[in-house]
Amino acid sequence: YRQTVEDFRLYPGMELENLDALRERDGTYSAKMRAVRIVSAAAVSKRDLENRLVRKGETEEQAKEAVRWLSELNLVDDRQTAKQIVSQCVRKGYGLSRAKQALYEKQIPKQLWEEALEGYPDQTDAIVRLLQQKLRHPGDPKQVRRAIDAALRRGHSYGDVKRALEQIGTESDFEEEY
Repeated sequence: YRQTVEDFRLYPGMELENLDALRERDGTYSAKMRAVRIVSAAAVSKRDLENRLVRKGETEEQAKEAVRWLSELNLVDDRQTAKQIVSQCVRKGYGLSRAKQALYEKQIPKQLWEEALEGYPDQTDAIVRLLQQKLRHPGDPKQVRRAIDAALRRGHSYGDVKRALEQIGTESDFEEEY
């Protein structure tokens, strides 16, 4: 990295006396630059970023240093990341369960979940739109089952799905199965 060259005042033909220190510094810059690329591409938690860096070949120490550096620059914030994830779930019409799953997948600390999920809006309209999209023949039990399953996969509770079905005038006889 250019920064390593500048830090060690390297020039062509120079004899390298402390190659280990050079490699260590270069590894640190490598981890930082990789961390910046990851953070710029997606919302990640500190733990997720650290794990990704290690999976990409950085040492644990370098990964921790890169995460600490980005935290100091306020570029990695678990609280903000949690809010972004929940906001994305709301925009996509996901239910509360799917939002919790997304927070878990992104390795957001559990103590931040409650704050991020506070005021999660009612998703009845999103469920109704999804059911209307899936139900071409509302009387067909097979289509009703598929539509219910699709809503459940999106993280909506069966009670919410059932209320949405009632709202669009479709009945479900599958209550014992769910």
